[in-house]
Amino acid sequence: MRLLHTADWHLGKTLEGRSRLPEQREFLNELTTIADDEQVDAILMAGDVFDTVNPPAAAETLFYEAAVKLTSNGERPLIIISGNHDNPERLAASRPLANTNGITIIGFPTKEAVQLTVRNGQKLSVAALPYPSESRLNECLTESQEEDVLQMAYDDRVEMMFRDLASACPEDAVNVAMSHIYVAGSRESDSERPIQVGGAYTVSANSLPEQAQYVALGHLHRPQTITNGSALARYSGSPLAYSFSEANQAKSVTIIDIEPGGLAHHREVHLLSGKPLVRWIADQGMDQVYTWLEEGKDEDAWIDLEIHLQDTLSIEEIHLLRSRHDGFIHIRPVFNQKEWQEKVSYSSLPIEELFKRFYEQQTDGAEPDDELIQLFLELSQSEDDR
Repeated sequence: MRLLHTADWHLGKTLEGRSRLPEQREFLNELTTIADDEQVDAILMAGDVFDTVNPPAAAETLFYEAAVKLTSNGERPLIIISGNHDNPERLAASRPLANTNGITIIGFPTKEAVQLTVRNGQKLSVAALPYPSESRLNECLTESQEEDVLQMAYDDRVEMMFRDLASACPEDAVNVAMSHIYVAGSRESDSERPIQVGGAYTVSANSLPEQAQYVALGHLHRPQTITNGSALARYSGSPLAYSFSEANQAKSVTIIDIEPGGLAHHREVHLLSGKPLVRWIADQGMDQVYTWLEEGKDEDAWIDLEIHLQDTLSIEEIHLLRSRHDGFIHIRPVFNQKEWQEKVSYSSLPIEELFKRFYEQQTDGAEPDDELIQLFLELSQSEDDR
């Protein structure tokens, strides 16, 4: 049996107000192509379909259209769980229609695994655990306010839910687990909204179900395999880079080949869709930026620009940069600090020089222009004349 593991689509998410829907649509088309080319038998989506509990209508429309395509009109099962960004009730509201199209949506944690038969006749059992917060479990795990006590209680509860879900694993089926959780020791990115209070909502890798031949995880945006624990567990990562902490990070989905009772073998299929997020550090000032623009550097990218300057960056210059490249997200001037070679008594300096030094200290190194200096001198003179 061949499975495809994906997660953290975050449909509707923006980048500093810039829509990512065109890129997300491109990804979902690519995902369908991968599923077809790889002859995938079922698709596992491990949570965070949307970026907010109240996603825009365009994002919901994109999801519904893509889900039908991914199932190849109902022939290929698609199993979806809610993540911490999703509204579990809203996500599962379309379940009656989804079920008729080969789509299984699980909003809240349940006690029964999903049992399916894929198109080659093999059986698939999925111990699916949507994001298990205390509120969604409708439970108070402990009355203690101590973080380590809460963490232990949460870990124990998740382990118990996994054990119950996987307790009836059929021997003649492929048995996998899926959840949207934070496994202790995993590597995070800035774009992930924390699902734990401190370290309280974390799960030990040893709490993942031993009966599962593969554990498909969601929440962390960096593709990674959990190395400890008895089961092969993996975060597929997000399909797009959603923060500049993910700049130059390769994005992928995971393909799993597996037989009943056998070991799971996984591999990454790298994605081509979406704009890259890149960082520019122009330590030689504006001329360096203009040179990069003339060379066509990173033409189809979102850019975080850090530019080293002696003087302040005017509004006109910022508008000019944005007109030359519509991918600038942040433009951060960094003013170079001058090292004074001579130590001069401030009392012996002329007032004009004192003002220059004061201005540079207040602006992290920017130099006042002649007009500003003249205005200061006029004001100081008028004060002296009083």
